[in-house]
Amino acid sequence: MAALDFLRNGRKDITVLHFNHGTSHANEAQQLVTGYCKKYDIKLVTDRILLSPPQGESLENYWRLCRYAFFNMCNAESIITCHHLDDAVENWIFTSLHGNPMMIPLARDQFIRPFLATPKEFLVDWCDRKEVPYVNDPSNLDVSFMRNYIRHEIVPRATRVNPGIKKVIKKKIFQMQKTLNDLSV
Repeated sequence: MAALDFLRNGRKDITVLHFNHGTSHANEAQQLVTGYCKKYDIKLVTDRILLSPPQGESLENYWRLCRYAFFNMCNAESIITCHHLDDAVENWIFTSLHGNPMMIPLARDQFIRPFLATPKEFLVDWCDRKEVPYVNDPSNLDVSFMRNYIRHEIVPRATRVNPGIKKVIKKKIFQMQKTLNDLSV
């Protein structure tokens, strides 16, 4: 919602793509987005998960695959997501623990992540200061999901080992982007 409000205030012609993951709060989130878009006369395209994941498929990965399939069906020239610095830290830890440390890129294909170097608390503060409505997904507290376990259990411990981990990841994000820019020249 912070990203949407930021873009709306930039007075750009935007279309919101909202994907309903079918979680316990998903309808509440969709109603919030729908109401916001209606209030500000913003075009909204929605879709939702209709099937259960295949046997043995990670629910998180299934949601991601369905969400990106929806985005790709929309044939948008560019799609701005609100991935933030906390997402980048969690992703780096997750992929590192699986033996393949990876950074979320600032841009890939039609996906642009302009908030990737922005801490989540800044986005929450934006919403609070600007009175932008948002909902907290209660499933984000469920540590049976690996990303949530990393967020709630491992990131605080990693921060204890390296209090500057967010600065390190932010630097890596920009180094990676510079390398990609240099390669495309």
